[in-house]
Amino acid sequence: MDEKNREKNQILTEIITETVYKYLADAGLTLDQDFNIPVEVSNRHVHLTREALDALFGQNYQLTKVRDISQPGEFASDEKVTLVSSKMRVIEGVRIVGPVRAYNQAELTVTDSFILGLSLPTRLSGDVTGSQPITMVGPKGAINLPEGAIRAARHIHMTPEDAEKYQVKNNQRVKVETEGENGVIFKDVIIRVSNKCKLAFHIDIEEANAANIQGTIYCRILYK
Repeated sequence: MDEKNREKNQILTEIITETVYKYLADAGLTLDQDFNIPVEVSNRHVHLTREALDALFGQNYQLTKVRDISQPGEFASDEKVTLVSSKMRVIEGVRIVGPVRAYNQAELTVTDSFILGLSLPTRLSGDVTGSQPITMVGPKGAINLPEGAIRAARHIHMTPEDAEKYQVKNNQRVKVETEGENGVIFKDVIIRVSNKCKLAFHIDIEEANAANIQGTIYCRILYK
């Protein structure tokens, strides 16, 4: 098959696929009818490297675990930092999520961006290249980050076995519907596949409030 025919076939496939998906959505149908993916909500928080934690809290400082969070090995710590933007606007009491990471990052909300006067890019955790600068202040010092402030992209954590079950791939974008009378559809949800993950749909607190998500709630993937 020559390149021109290959491109025509690809375009035709995309048109047919989009038509089928639209029909499913209009009819209220899904490829997975069960609401069985837990929805989890996060507030603003930061991740720190070992070097950053030392600078903010002292040499070889160890984070104090308050509680485990859903993803294996991760926890909310008792320690918090103050964030200062280049416009000298401040948010205090931002919790550190441990353990220490290979990168420094502040995961913020849209409202936080207004408070700090920053235009936050929407990124997956760890994708900080070219993101907004931010200063973090702790009890023992401060660090000035040339990049690291983001708004977290909505995403679903899952294992390879989950990905096979739901017929999705790592970094694929899907639509997700939450259950209940106030159920809503989230677009551009990124699939994150890892052996270290536990199945969960992650959104920030403002997205949860807008969707009236309270307590334990589940969602389903609509179509790919």
